[in-house]
Amino acid sequence: MKSDKNNYCVIMAGGIGSRLWPMSRTSDPKQFHDVLGAGRTLIQQTLDRFRDICPIENVLVVTNAQYLDQVKKQLPEIPENNILLEPDRRNTAPCIAYACFRIEAENPNARIVVASSDHLILKADAFRETILMALEQAAAKDCLITLGIKPSRPDTGYGYIQFTDEEGTVSAQVKKVKTFTEKPNLEIAKQFIESGDFYWNSGIFIWSLPSILKALERYMPHTNGLFAEGRGVYATAGEKEFIERTYQQCKNISIDYGVMEKAKNVYVLLSDFGWSDLGTWGSLYTHIRQDDNRNAIVGKQVKTYDTSGCLVNVPKGKLVVLQGLEDFIVVDTGDVLLVCKREEEQRIKEFVSDIKNGKGEKFI
Repeated sequence: MKSDKNNYCVIMAGGIGSRLWPMSRTSDPKQFHDVLGAGRTLIQQTLDRFRDICPIENVLVVTNAQYLDQVKKQLPEIPENNILLEPDRRNTAPCIAYACFRIEAENPNARIVVASSDHLILKADAFRETILMALEQAAAKDCLITLGIKPSRPDTGYGYIQFTDEEGTVSAQVKKVKTFTEKPNLEIAKQFIESGDFYWNSGIFIWSLPSILKALERYMPHTNGLFAEGRGVYATAGEKEFIERTYQQCKNISIDYGVMEKAKNVYVLLSDFGWSDLGTWGSLYTHIRQDDNRNAIVGKQVKTYDTSGCLVNVPKGKLVVLQGLEDFIVVDTGDVLLVCKREEEQRIKEFVSDIKNGKGEKFI
């Protein structure tokens, strides 16, 4: 399956990442940042993971039209024709439908991996082996596959997948999905962990093109019909106008809700490759190397005194001195400074809403 001409990757890169404000902004969201100080931005790291899985010309990036220049600058090896521009944000189902119909115009036999542009994967080799196994399963059977992550804690911020054993899969790691549960409360999350038959939903999907198109037609006939009208237009000069018109009619709906929770042929591949969706400052804190005082610091010129348990993210050339802070988030983006207790980071959405109402879009 390695670099098979039928293997395709769709990178979804249109999100805003509002929970990581003020670093992640509408004009410059988190996927275009080196949030961990690794030397590569999240979207660059995402592309790097797929270089040995499919040819570079088979990688498509779906993003909002306002991010075209950022994608071209950060991923110069991606052909510009492979950057699919969404005129509006309509969640993951229209995004995926658009990409799949575009791929159909080029290769009806495609097998497709759909991945977000802002996830962290610590074990690259294990990730590659997992993806190749999923592609093998997708080629062998009419099925829709999601990667399930072995949970390390009863986290209420993730969706959960319950699975059962079933014969006929390419590996014992591939299980039939029984139920999906979106972001349960803590008590239920604890029960899920104790049962042993629930994994986190990573939001990474693998399927053959015929399987996903059949599922879209059955479970999302309205969305499917809109994009199916474009057959003959994709990859031509008329595509841009067609997509702008189509998105005006699209419902805002996720692929999870629209297809995965309804379809009967959904499987989960049980995975463990050091995954995080890096959706919050708290999740970032756990993945940045900490000093002896539990401070996770991104920034070359940060001095701390009597400070512990803090997440600090500041511009490279800025000198920052912190004294007497315990368990705080400190983020400086030049025009915005956020100082917030780590345990109250859920209030960031409230801060953003208040700033938007009082100051307009400038700082959002």
